[in-house]
Amino acid sequence: MWFLSYWVFPLISGLMWLSTLLGLLLYWIIDAHRIHYASMGDTQTIAYISDVGASKLKPLFVTGCIVTTIFLDLSFGADRLLRHQGRLVPNTSTGEKVLSGLTIFFAIVGTVGLTCLSGFDTLRYPKLHDIFLLLFIVGYLLSAIFICWEYQRLGRKNRQHRVLRISFWIKLVFVIIELLLAIAFVANNFTKRYNTAAILEWTIAFVFSFYVFSFFVDLYPAVATRNNRFSANSERQMEETYYATHPSVAPQHPRDTQDSQRTLTTNGHGQHHKSRPVQRDF
Repeated sequence: MWFLSYWVFPLISGLMWLSTLLGLLLYWIIDAHRIHYASMGDTQTIAYISDVGASKLKPLFVTGCIVTTIFLDLSFGADRLLRHQGRLVPNTSTGEKVLSGLTIFFAIVGTVGLTCLSGFDTLRYPKLHDIFLLLFIVGYLLSAIFICWEYQRLGRKNRQHRVLRISFWIKLVFVIIELLLAIAFVANNFTKRYNTAAILEWTIAFVFSFYVFSFFVDLYPAVATRNNRFSANSERQMEETYYATHPSVAPQHPRDTQDSQRTLTTNGHGQHHKSRPVQRDF
């Protein structure tokens, strides 16, 4: 189908993550009747995601985390590829390319964290689970910070593209909210306020799904350029490729013609005529 493109990656990732979270939460509330798991504290009445994920639903938890991270990483890779090909606003400076690389690197760190924390569950491997949980949160937070920085630079040079500003603000709001929630989660977990920490963990996880969905905004514009294939990869050619497929946003340059080099003069009869500039040798 012609309209299917890279934008399906974040949708698959986000829907898988939401489905996994809702499956775990509803199972614990409805089917398990808010059971107190062995991995929970003595006074804890609200289960962590990892508490439910370490039970009989561990296969769902592991599968959900793996599928989520695979398609999210494909979204990061697609964004970089499409900008490299000129099908999205291209990265034309070294700084933007470095930021894009850092975004992908820390996304991979977050991927390792989320995948491993689902396998090394909190019941059997509590220390390893906490380490991978930290990698997951820090990895994706840093990735989000770098992609915000990249989009801020792109948006400043391409103000005609509203989608860059929209995506930047969505991701910036995510960074601020998740950072505040993560600090509160760590503080409550450290002070053994496990119920509050559990609520914060579920909230962090659900907010993360909206960050995943935000990549739909970034990748959907590539639908309009899906039939264009280019072999040139220089920065100048990438810019020309992009503007050739988006003529409505191409920058307007003043015409460089011989007429622009002429000045108007008035003769004795009040008529205007153009005179050429005097050529001088230096």
